[in-house]
Amino acid sequence: MKKNCFCWVISALCASCASEYCIEGSSTVSRLDGRTLYVKVPQASEWVCIDSSEVVHGSFRMEGRVDSTVIASLFVGDDYVMPLVIEQGNIQLNIDNAGMTVKGTPLNNRFNDFMMKKNALDDRAYEVERTESRMIMDGSTPEEVRREVERQRRQLGVDVDNLAKRFIQENYDNVLGPGVFLMFCNGLPYPMMTPVMEEIIGGAPETFRNHPQIKDFLHLARENMRKMEELKRTSVGG
Repeated sequence: MKKNCFCWVISALCASCASEYCIEGSSTVSRLDGRTLYVKVPQASEWVCIDSSEVVHGSFRMEGRVDSTVIASLFVGDDYVMPLVIEQGNIQLNIDNAGMTVKGTPLNNRFNDFMMKKNALDDRAYEVERTESRMIMDGSTPEEVRREVERQRRQLGVDVDNLAKRFIQENYDNVLGPGVFLMFCNGLPYPMMTPVMEEIIGGAPETFRNHPQIKDFLHLARENMRKMEELKRTSVGG
């Protein structure tokens, strides 16, 4: 499979009363045939399975009822495969050697579009890393290579931040906003606040800022930032 996207540690958000869902999936990955796929949601500090299905001749199906719309993850055994939204309606999953898609319901359609754009940026990041060797082989000087690679990395960082910021802001009021925000938090080396994150939080409604995991992250991040500022002042003073 191409990418495992991101490892999610995201709690569920309530949306409405119980609703029925149906997951219909197809796979052209031969090693999945005969394997059991599990849909899991995080509860406290562990993953809890809410549904499962065996892949038979490249097809699988699950259906059930949930009390609220949640962001879940698809697993093969203990191996993470992809995130998806469990919501009312028919959810269509496709897994092949080129990647994975999830469509069919409003939030999954929206989420899949975001992930496609994020994957395209990941591909660009790979190309940036190849730029250095390509420019050297083309006869560029070390300084030219350094300037160009740094320029491309800065632009890529801006594009990633803008994509995430727009998507989160457009989805403040559903599970996707907090979910993607926490996904990006998870990608940091330690809890910290970036200017883009401050902008997202600054414009967010109370329901978003009061999400339990977001509150925990903000507390840890701001405490870390405070300690770093104190260490910086101590170093300068010393």
